[in-house]
Amino acid sequence: MEVPMRDDRERERAERELRIVTAARELAETHGWEAVTTRRLAAEIGYSQPVLYSHFRGKDAITAAVAVQGCADLAAELRAARTAARDGAGSLAAVASAYASFARRRPALYDAMFTHRVALPFAAPEAPEALRAAFAEILLAVEPVAGPGDDPRLLTETFWAALHGLVTLTRDGRLPAGAHEKRLALLTGRLTAR
Repeated sequence: MEVPMRDDRERERAERELRIVTAARELAETHGWEAVTTRRLAAEIGYSQPVLYSHFRGKDAITAAVAVQGCADLAAELRAARTAARDGAGSLAAVASAYASFARRRPALYDAMFTHRVALPFAAPEAPEALRAAFAEILLAVEPVAGPGDDPRLLTETFWAALHGLVTLTRDGRLPAGAHEKRLALLTGRLTAR
């Protein structure tokens, strides 16, 4: 009889954690990350701050959980774009476009994933599965266009860095937004023309 009680407690704990992460994500999307505090989160979801701290060490840990959830969402969107394309060049362009669209539609989530300092190992074997899945989708789009002497992982990292740079520089107004699609086409075109 003890096992079902433990399973119920574990399920309840997981549900509370999901509720905390979802509330943080929604609050950040609506009001920005500066509005996400443990006090405000506790008030938003009707938990005490000690309950939040029993699940997460603080705002940074909550932000990391949001980042993991966001990477899972990004991986799904990239997979859908990649698999809908007809060929390698189309796959690369579709992934680049889906990545940029995700960042534009979900700026606070994107920030949690890629601009805020979070205690998550990126580009490491111990990285959470969602982070590895998002990278794998980009890798699967880059591999078909890699040249004979290219290291596909290194090329993927470089492509990803370029995408991130284009997204953040455009979003921050440092590059004119009107030419964003042309920049994406130039980036993917250079890789596929080799």
